Amino acid sequence: MYRRALELIPGGVNSPVRAMRAVGLDEPLFVRRGEGAYIEDLDGNRYVDWVMSWGPLLFGHADHETIAAVVEAAERGTTFGAPTEAEVELAAEIVDAVPSVEKVRLVSSGTEAAMSAVRLARAHTARDRILKFAGCYHGHVDALLASAGSGVATLGLPSSPGIPTRVTEHTIVSPYNDVDAAAAAVARYGEGLAAIIVEPVAGNMGVVPPERGFLTALRRLCDGSGALLIFDEVITGFRVARGGAQERFGISPDLTVLGKIAGGGLPLAAFGGRSEIMDRLAPGGDVYQAGTLSGNPLATAAGLAVLRRLRDPHVYDELEARGARLEAALAPHGHVQRVGAMATLFMTDGPVRNFADAQACDTDRYGALFRHLLAHGVYVAPSQFECMFVSLAHGDEEIERTAQALADFDG
Repeated sequence: MYRRALELIPGGVNSPVRAMRAVGLDEPLFVRRGEGAYIEDLDGNRYVDWVMSWGPLLFGHADHETIAAVVEAAERGTTFGAPTEAEVELAAEIVDAVPSVEKVRLVSSGTEAAMSAVRLARAHTARDRILKFAGCYHGHVDALLASAGSGVATLGLPSSPGIPTRVTEHTIVSPYNDVDAAAAAVARYGEGLAAIIVEPVAGNMGVVPPERGFLTALRRLCDGSGALLIFDEVITGFRVARGGAQERFGISPDLTVLGKIAGGGLPLAAFGGRSEIMDRLAPGGDVYQAGTLSGNPLATAAGLAVLRRLRDPHVYDELEARGARLEAALAPHGHVQRVGAMATLFMTDGPVRNFADAQACDTDRYGALFRHLLAHGVYVAPSQFECMFVSLAHGDEEIERTAQALADFDG
């Protein structure tokens, strides 16, 4: 299948990390089906799945309530390109859950949501510059696909061919969890700063929690400079709390980017914030954003089937408890960092507080661990710089099976 894919699809995959080259495999795992906490490959091998489609499957694979909602919606039609009641209902669920969001616009991907939030911030402030943090990923939109240079804070350079330097010349990159560096960047570039965008819990360099005072400092820097604070909660939204990281840490951004769980595992994302900012969007305002499949009825049905169940606070009590048990199983084998139902086993002895720390991890050892676990029927992220995602489908049996597989690893 991989040989055929290579003839038809660039690199044989439709998203680069799936190729599994970072963990020393010559070909990827092709999944045939999933059920609960397990996936099955084309050869019929079953694996405990800690990737969970990179986070959205809070109730596990093939969740019956989600499937029933999608089937019922599909029987009424798969797409209309016109408003539906479910769009309004999903928007209401998001507004009710996420503390800072008064109005929300549905889109189809996290990249699209982040791109649109940045455009809106630039229009609202009439400024161009964006401050982001090294190791935080906000989709592959040109202006945000920039990496850090040397020094306290540098103007971002493109991280990929095909992105003109002029596109990222207004992107400033600073180290994550470094308040002094962020303050220096705002002092230097703040007059033209439209927004600071951040993952409130980093999930794209592995799980890196915000240090005490970091998010508060970003809020104050934005308030003092007139910039907007954007939380990218594509991963953390509805996962670390019903209201996301902003609920968990008590910090209110001006704009929020959501995805993954918001669509119940189907292609749906969103961005939202205060009404006075969101009302700048067309057709009521002058900032253009559109999408033919935005608010797709299948995706909104899946999102509603999941989000409505998250009103029960016991969901998060259970996720926290299961996350803690997984953390205990991982701890003897490296340095574990966890926030709620997301965790990373870093191949290092000390804490990881930024992207430089993450890059210093022993990625060869992580690759050996990945291959060992896969051979023992446990599937974790095929990259040191990603998360393990706990779901309500993961019970003691899956955690114990993972612990047993880890016990046999001599690295």
